[in-house]
Amino acid sequence: MSNKKLYRSQSNRMLCGVCGGIADYFNIDSTIVRLIFVFLGLSGGTGILFYLIAAVVIPNGMD
Repeated sequence: MSNKKLYRSQSNRMLCGVCGGIADYFNIDSTIVRLIFVFLGLSGGTGILFYLIAAVVIPNGMD
């Protein structure tokens, strides 16, 4: 079992690095994660809320 930890990305970031960090953790393209957040943001604003909470809760990465 791998010893992965979720961090905000320092190298793959647009705003706070949340989407880049989530993409690195799940080993997927960060564009997919960004599109999911945009879709959630446009469909009721939950994506914005989730992003802000994640930006506060997820620690900075050490890239």
